[in-house]
Amino acid sequence: MHVVAVLALDKVIPSDLTTPVDVFGGVRLPDGRRAYRVRVCGVAETVDAGAFTLRPPFDLSGLADADTIIVPGLSDLARPVPEEVLDALRQAADRGTRIASICVGAFVLAATGLLDGHRATTHWAAAAEFAAQHPAVEVDPDVLYVDNGQLLTSAGAAAGIDLCLHMIRRDHGSAVAADAARLSVVPLEREGGQAQFIVQDQPPTPRGSVLEPVTRWLQDNFAKDLTLEQIAAHAGMSTRTLNRRFREQTGTTPLQWLLRARIRQAQYLLESTAHPVDRIAGQVGFGSPTAFRDRFKRVVGTSPHSYRAAFHGSAVVR
Repeated sequence: MHVVAVLALDKVIPSDLTTPVDVFGGVRLPDGRRAYRVRVCGVAETVDAGAFTLRPPFDLSGLADADTIIVPGLSDLARPVPEEVLDALRQAADRGTRIASICVGAFVLAATGLLDGHRATTHWAAAAEFAAQHPAVEVDPDVLYVDNGQLLTSAGAAAGIDLCLHMIRRDHGSAVAADAARLSVVPLEREGGQAQFIVQDQPPTPRGSVLEPVTRWLQDNFAKDLTLEQIAAHAGMSTRTLNRRFREQTGTTPLQWLLRARIRQAQYLLESTAHPVDRIAGQVGFGSPTAFRDRFKRVVGTSPHSYRAAFHGSAVVR
């Protein structure tokens, strides 16, 4: 039977720990047999899980014969990972064991060096910190999970379920995975990625910079069909100087800044109004509803209709 070992360290995030225990523990094969044996492995006799204290039934030796190791996230990202844990994970990787992290568990997995040179993901709110701490890892903050074969990483919270179901499908096929999804009352596959859950901040401009009046004007006029030449004329600069100043002070171009502002406003309108999608496209400055849908899906990771279905509030402003 396939053995899944879930690592339990101090400050473990409870939902990251219980998700694989519940999902893998409930899987049944067509003949009714259990598909996985799940064990929780810790370093110490008791583990501080925040709201409760956990007593893992297994120590790190329980990782030795596991087929899959799950690394949950820790609530304290600055907490050093015990060297014996990192060694155990490296040894497991050398044996060919599949290792998957959930949410910010990617920080623990990356501390082993195993993710260096690989694409990986984590919770979108921690993605920038993850990239800063582990520059050798290619961080993709927009997806629900990344499968590199032996090493897998997932985004935050419910994305751990998506990753577990993906591994079940790899191991036993779509029919068994679909049964597991029904048991968890979730779809086997979700449309879009983590990008749809990212809060799009106001595009940044340093306060007091020469660009602040320009970006304020762009924010007030993003519904208009603005060209780079028009923006430069308003700013009193050449297009070349404007592009250089934007890259220096915002890290992007004027037109990309404007696009980000438009998508942010579109998300707000989809959440808070009942306006048709085609109307919203015009309200935020897209001349073509098709172009709006294509651009929205590219940036957010899902369609405007699906975004509205997921995030529309109960109180609708008409």
